[in-house]
Amino acid sequence: MKQRMDLARQNWGWLLAMGILFVLLGIIGLGMTVALTLTSIIFLGAFLLVGGLFQLVYAFKERKAMTGKELTFSALLALLYVIAGIWVVNNPAMASALTTAMIAGMLTALGVIRIMAAFEKKPEKGWGWLLLAGVSSLVLATLIFLQWPVSGLWVIGLFIAIEMIFHGWAYIVIALALKNSDA
Repeated sequence: MKQRMDLARQNWGWLLAMGILFVLLGIIGLGMTVALTLTSIIFLGAFLLVGGLFQLVYAFKERKAMTGKELTFSALLALLYVIAGIWVVNNPAMASALTTAMIAGMLTALGVIRIMAAFEKKPEKGWGWLLLAGVSSLVLATLIFLQWPVSGLWVIGLFIAIEMIFHGWAYIVIALALKNSDA
Protein backbone atom coordinates (compact mmCIF):
# COMPACT_ATOMS: atom_id res chain seq x y z
CA MET A 1 0.00 0.00 0.00
CA LYS A 2 2.79 2.43 0.91
CA GLN A 3 4.54 1.65 -2.36
CA ARG A 4 1.36 2.44 -4.31
CA MET A 5 0.94 5.74 -2.46
CA ASP A 6 4.58 6.69 -3.15
CA LEU A 7 4.07 5.95 -6.84
CA ALA A 8 0.83 7.94 -6.87
CA ARG A 9 2.60 10.88 -5.20
CA GLN A 10 5.34 10.78 -7.85
CA ASN A 11 2.75 10.87 -10.64
CA TRP A 12 0.38 13.45 -9.17
CA GLY A 13 1.03 15.77 -12.12
CA TRP A 14 -0.36 13.26 -14.61
CA LEU A 15 -3.47 12.84 -12.50
CA LEU A 16 -3.83 16.62 -12.31
CA ALA A 17 -3.44 16.94 -16.09
CA MET A 18 -6.00 14.20 -16.66
CA GLY A 19 -8.40 15.92 -14.27
CA ILE A 20 -8.00 19.24 -16.05
CA LEU A 21 -8.54 17.50 -19.40
CA PHE A 22 -11.76 15.86 -18.18
CA VAL A 23 -13.06 19.18 -16.83
CA LEU A 24 -12.25 20.93 -20.12
CA LEU A 25 -13.87 18.15 -22.17
CA GLY A 26 -16.93 18.32 -19.93
CA ILE A 27 -17.17 22.09 -20.38
CA ILE A 28 -16.87 21.69 -24.15
CA GLY A 29 -19.52 18.97 -23.93
CA LEU A 30 -21.87 21.42 -22.19
CA GLY A 31 -21.68 23.56 -25.31
CA MET A 32 -22.55 20.72 -27.64
CA THR A 33 -25.02 18.53 -25.77
CA VAL A 34 -27.02 17.62 -28.89
CA ALA A 35 -23.93 16.39 -30.76
CA LEU A 36 -22.72 14.56 -27.65
CA THR A 37 -26.13 12.92 -27.20
CA LEU A 38 -26.43 11.77 -30.80
CA THR A 39 -22.82 10.58 -30.95
CA SER A 40 -23.21 8.52 -27.77
CA ILE A 41 -26.45 7.00 -29.07
CA ILE A 42 -24.83 6.15 -32.42
CA PHE A 43 -21.98 4.46 -30.50
CA LEU A 44 -24.56 2.50 -28.52
CA GLY A 45 -26.16 1.37 -31.77
CA ALA A 46 -22.78 0.38 -33.21
CA PHE A 47 -21.98 -1.63 -30.07
CA LEU A 48 -25.34 -3.41 -30.31
CA LEU A 49 -24.73 -4.17 -33.98
CA VAL A 50 -21.18 -5.48 -33.48
CA GLY A 51 -22.22 -7.47 -30.40
CA GLY A 52 -25.11 -9.00 -32.30
CA LEU A 53 -22.92 -9.95 -35.25
CA PHE A 54 -20.40 -11.63 -32.95
CA GLN A 55 -23.23 -13.44 -31.15
CA LEU A 56 -24.55 -14.66 -34.51
CA VAL A 57 -21.12 -15.89 -35.62
CA TYR A 58 -20.67 -17.64 -32.27
CA ALA A 59 -24.09 -19.30 -32.48
CA PHE A 60 -23.40 -20.77 -35.89
CA LYS A 61 -19.81 -21.67 -35.08
CA GLU A 62 -20.92 -23.58 -31.95
CA ARG A 63 -24.21 -24.92 -33.39
CA LYS A 64 -23.03 -28.54 -33.10
CA ALA A 65 -22.45 -28.12 -29.36
CA MET A 66 -25.90 -26.57 -28.80
CA THR A 67 -29.34 -28.05 -28.58
CA GLY A 68 -31.90 -26.84 -31.10
CA LYS A 69 -33.48 -24.54 -28.51
CA GLU A 70 -30.10 -23.10 -27.47
CA LEU A 71 -29.20 -22.39 -31.09
CA THR A 72 -32.58 -20.82 -31.75
CA PHE A 73 -32.41 -18.59 -28.65
CA SER A 74 -28.81 -17.61 -29.37
CA ALA A 75 -29.60 -16.76 -32.99
CA LEU A 76 -32.75 -14.84 -32.04
CA LEU A 77 -30.86 -12.88 -29.40
CA ALA A 78 -28.17 -12.08 -31.96
CA LEU A 79 -30.75 -10.94 -34.51
CA LEU A 80 -32.45 -8.79 -31.88
CA TYR A 81 -29.14 -7.08 -31.13
CA VAL A 82 -28.43 -6.59 -34.84
CA ILE A 83 -31.90 -5.20 -35.57
CA ALA A 84 -31.76 -2.91 -32.52
CA GLY A 85 -28.27 -1.72 -33.49
CA ILE A 86 -29.31 -0.95 -37.05
CA TRP A 87 -32.45 0.84 -35.84
CA VAL A 88 -30.53 2.94 -33.30
CA VAL A 89 -27.83 3.92 -35.83
CA ASN A 90 -30.49 4.86 -38.40
CA ASN A 91 -32.74 6.67 -35.88
CA PRO A 92 -30.45 8.28 -33.28
CA ALA A 93 -32.86 11.10 -32.44
CA MET A 94 -35.75 8.70 -31.78
CA ALA A 95 -33.45 6.34 -29.85
CA SER A 96 -32.19 9.21 -27.71
CA ALA A 97 -35.77 10.37 -27.05
CA LEU A 98 -36.77 6.87 -25.93
CA THR A 99 -33.62 6.49 -23.82
CA THR A 100 -34.27 9.88 -22.24
CA ALA A 101 -37.84 8.86 -21.41
CA MET A 102 -36.48 5.73 -19.72
CA ILE A 103 -34.00 7.87 -17.76
CA ALA A 104 -36.84 10.18 -16.66
CA GLY A 105 -38.90 7.17 -15.64
CA MET A 106 -35.99 5.79 -13.65
CA LEU A 107 -35.48 9.17 -11.96
CA THR A 108 -39.18 9.22 -11.06
CA ALA A 109 -39.00 5.75 -9.51
CA LEU A 110 -35.78 6.63 -7.65
CA GLY A 111 -37.33 9.85 -6.37
CA VAL A 112 -40.42 8.11 -5.04
CA ILE A 113 -38.36 5.33 -3.41
CA ARG A 114 -35.95 7.83 -1.81
CA ILE A 115 -38.82 9.95 -0.46
CA MET A 116 -40.51 6.86 1.00
CA ALA A 117 -37.18 5.75 2.51
CA ALA A 118 -36.65 9.23 3.96
CA PHE A 119 -39.98 9.17 5.76
CA GLU A 120 -39.18 5.68 7.06
CA LYS A 121 -35.97 7.08 8.59
CA LYS A 122 -37.53 10.41 9.64
CA PRO A 123 -36.50 10.46 13.28
CA GLU A 124 -32.89 9.56 12.41
CA LYS A 125 -30.18 12.09 11.65
CA GLY A 126 -29.71 12.86 7.98
CA TRP A 127 -33.16 11.74 6.83
CA GLY A 128 -33.67 15.16 5.26
CA TRP A 129 -30.78 14.60 2.87
CA LEU A 130 -32.46 11.46 1.58
CA LEU A 131 -35.69 13.43 1.19
CA LEU A 132 -33.80 16.15 -0.71
CA ALA A 133 -32.25 13.52 -2.99
CA GLY A 134 -35.70 12.11 -3.71
CA VAL A 135 -37.22 15.50 -4.42
CA SER A 136 -34.22 16.35 -6.66
CA SER A 137 -34.77 13.18 -8.67
CA LEU A 138 -38.45 14.05 -9.12
CA VAL A 139 -37.60 17.60 -10.18
CA LEU A 140 -35.11 16.33 -12.77
CA ALA A 141 -37.63 13.80 -14.08
CA THR A 142 -40.30 16.49 -14.32
CA LEU A 143 -37.96 18.86 -16.19
CA ILE A 144 -37.13 16.07 -18.65
CA PHE A 145 -40.76 15.05 -19.14
CA LEU A 146 -41.96 18.66 -19.59
CA GLN A 147 -39.69 19.09 -22.61
CA TRP A 148 -39.92 15.56 -23.96
CA PRO A 149 -39.30 14.50 -26.77
CA VAL A 150 -37.07 17.53 -27.44
CA SER A 151 -35.20 16.85 -24.18
CA GLY A 152 -34.11 13.58 -25.79
CA LEU A 153 -31.72 15.59 -27.94
CA TRP A 154 -29.76 17.15 -25.08
CA VAL A 155 -30.29 15.31 -21.77
CA ILE A 156 -27.87 12.43 -22.40
CA GLY A 157 -25.15 14.80 -23.64
CA LEU A 158 -25.73 17.06 -20.63
CA PHE A 159 -25.42 14.12 -18.23
CA ILE A 160 -22.22 12.93 -19.93
CA ALA A 161 -20.71 16.43 -19.81
CA ILE A 162 -21.60 16.90 -16.14
CA GLU A 163 -20.20 13.46 -15.30
CA MET A 164 -16.92 14.36 -17.04
CA ILE A 165 -16.65 17.63 -15.10
CA PHE A 166 -17.20 15.91 -11.74
CA HIS A 167 -14.84 13.07 -12.71
CA GLY A 168 -12.14 15.57 -13.66
CA TRP A 169 -12.71 17.65 -10.54
CA ALA A 170 -12.27 14.55 -8.38
CA TYR A 171 -8.95 13.81 -10.11
CA ILE A 172 -7.80 17.40 -9.58
CA VAL A 173 -8.62 17.28 -5.86
CA ILE A 174 -6.91 13.88 -5.44
CA ALA A 175 -3.83 15.06 -7.38
CA LEU A 176 -3.49 18.18 -5.25
CA ALA A 177 -3.92 16.16 -2.07
CA LEU A 178 -1.18 13.78 -3.26
CA LYS A 179 1.11 16.73 -4.07
CA ASN A 180 0.52 18.30 -0.65
CA SER A 181 1.12 14.99 1.14
CA ASP A 182 4.58 14.78 -0.42
CA ALA A 183 6.18 16.45 2.57
